[in-house]
Amino acid sequence: MASRNLLTSTLGLLEGPQTLGKGVGFWSGFLVVLALACAYPLFADGYDVGNNVYFFNWAFMALGLSLIWGYGGALSFGQTAFFGVAGYAYGVLTINIGDAYGLTFVSLIAAVGLSALFAAVLGYFLFFGRISGVFLGIVTLSVTLVLERFMSQTAGPEWAIGSARLNGFNGMGGMPSLTIPWPGGDIVLYPDVTLYYLTLALLVIVYLALRMLVNSRFGNVLVAIRENPQRAEMLGYDIRRYQLGAFVVGSGLAGLSGVLYTAWGNYITPSSMGMSAAALPVVWVAVGGRSDLTTTLFGTLLVLAGFQYLTIYGSQYALVVMGFLLVVTILAAPSGIFITVGSLFSKGLRRRLARERS
Repeated sequence: MASRNLLTSTLGLLEGPQTLGKGVGFWSGFLVVLALACAYPLFADGYDVGNNVYFFNWAFMALGLSLIWGYGGALSFGQTAFFGVAGYAYGVLTINIGDAYGLTFVSLIAAVGLSALFAAVLGYFLFFGRISGVFLGIVTLSVTLVLERFMSQTAGPEWAIGSARLNGFNGMGGMPSLTIPWPGGDIVLYPDVTLYYLTLALLVIVYLALRMLVNSRFGNVLVAIRENPQRAEMLGYDIRRYQLGAFVVGSGLAGLSGVLYTAWGNYITPSSMGMSAAALPVVWVAVGGRSDLTTTLFGTLLVLAGFQYLTIYGSQYALVVMGFLLVVTILAAPSGIFITVGSLFSKGLRRRLARERS
């Protein structure tokens, strides 16, 4: 009985009111997509597999922004700041302590924890200081650009932490990839099949965990704050605590993106925290539909694929197209293209069924 109640409670959180998709049809589709993703490396070459790992890495940042902005209503341009903090922290730690005995995963946890701690300190002053709306976006963007400028001027030999040179705008390199200790020899997770499956597993776990979080009491209160913060506060909720909690979790996911990206390419540069980089996650999340995790995830992966195509075959137009896409989304589909198209389709289907019945 207890196990049945636990299962029912878990399913209830996975299919709650704050997320789209429920029932046998949705989860059957989810399993089909997951099976196709698992089978993909069997039919693709190594370059394409590693390229998909690159896409997966950024998806964590987008899901975190969906939590902060889509569910919490706080537009943050600070995702790349936490991305950079965690990425540099991973590089410094792994260069100094090495990759033996699974220490790269210890560095991963420590780096993500550092980015979350930085978010907690910054978020405390933001939310308990009653900074909201456009001013919150301005402050987070300012922090991001300050970090980018600071890291760009760390080129001299004096800018080193132990054996790790920061290298200014050239970026830090030489950090080891994630390594799994194994009796027959350590398994190095190069950007190939092994890293692909690890990143895919993490992405599925994070996606499902976030679905449970936003459908829990915490998520319901967070959405209430987004809709009407004054009313939520009048009902007795300390909205600052909920906003801070969402900010820390979402920023920690951006930190996870930073670590996985750094381990994937064995480098990180200050440009990952620049103006263009800070704006791109907003485009990804807005286009898919920021108020739902599923549309955010698929929208991000599709926009990333399109952006990479433009970068390769028309680099001068890539950022222009992304800006145009954001403007069109805001004007024509403010809820997100996926959500708007789905809503129009469901309305048309209901009208058709109503005409057939009449």
